Amino acid sequence: MTYFAGLDVSLRSTNICVVDNQGELIAEGKTDADVAGIVAFLHETDVEITEVGLEAGTLTQYLTYGLQFAGYEVICMEARQVKSALSAMRNKTDKHDARGIAQLLRSGWYSRVHVKSMESHRVRALLTSRRAVLAKCIDLEQEIRGIFKVYGIKLPPRLGHGAFDPKVRPLIEADEVLSLSLLPVLDARLVLYRTFRELDNRTRKLAHSDPICKRFMTAPGVGFVTALTFKAGVDDPARFKHSRTVAAHFGLTPRRFQSGELDLEGHISRCGDASVRSTLYTAANAMLTRSSKWSSLKAWGMKLAKTRGHRRAVIAVARKLAVILHRMWIDDTQFRWGTEAARS
Repeated sequence: MTYFAGLDVSLRSTNICVVDNQGELIAEGKTDADVAGIVAFLHETDVEITEVGLEAGTLTQYLTYGLQFAGYEVICMEARQVKSALSAMRNKTDKHDARGIAQLLRSGWYSRVHVKSMESHRVRALLTSRRAVLAKCIDLEQEIRGIFKVYGIKLPPRLGHGAFDPKVRPLIEADEVLSLSLLPVLDARLVLYRTFRELDNRTRKLAHSDPICKRFMTAPGVGFVTALTFKAGVDDPARFKHSRTVAAHFGLTPRRFQSGELDLEGHISRCGDASVRSTLYTAANAMLTRSSKWSSLKAWGMKLAKTRGHRRAVIAVARKLAVILHRMWIDDTQFRWGTEAARS
């Protein structure tokens, strides 16, 4: 007899349901949303549980690695598929959700989600902190620009983050009224900018010390942020059997709805990690607009831009760039620029 445990995890508590291979209820209950409480409940059932299943969520990494350390095989399920399956239940409760997850685990009707390594999450934490501090810094800059317009002061449209304080501070200090309201904001913005510079330097050093990221940066348009974001997003390149599926995983392929005689193809799906998709788009745009060195990929993108438009060309190049970076990772090779004929 084999047994399966389904977990419906919330921030504070976890509902647990244990069923056998016939679908019969063995035990169910509620405990704290921590590894110790879940392991204690599973031990009290006095049965050898084959698999433990839970939806992908904010506590996935913590619970997965904790339960694996305790000796359980943990299955992380794709949340949208689980939601669709559980929507057939008449009453929506945490208790019923745990029962449904246990039955899905027993039947095998689920898509398994890759749980990223802690190293990837540490890199993502650094990138997220850098992006959040920069966003707050830009917000304060825009706030100061808006207040200046009331007094007829127009700042240059392109003013670098490093040059913002030297340009703005004399203007504020020259006016006593502005000094009372804007000097504290400018000081807070300066602290944020210095914090951003520190995080930016840490991110840059991390990328340049990683051989895989250095290999990624041989591709045109790919900087240290794109290289680190892509590496952390993929985590394990072997989990993709074909490189072409990487672009679909990060939402860079068109949606499709086909039924009978109806066959519709829409915009890109935008599923998966938004930060990876955004950095790939930025890298593709930089390749087409800022990179001076030609390659087969850029030549193809420029031809596409003339017929389909710049935005669609950037998305197409980003899609190909995801495939190329994954292939570079697998093959341990650098970017291939192509023949001279293709560049011309």
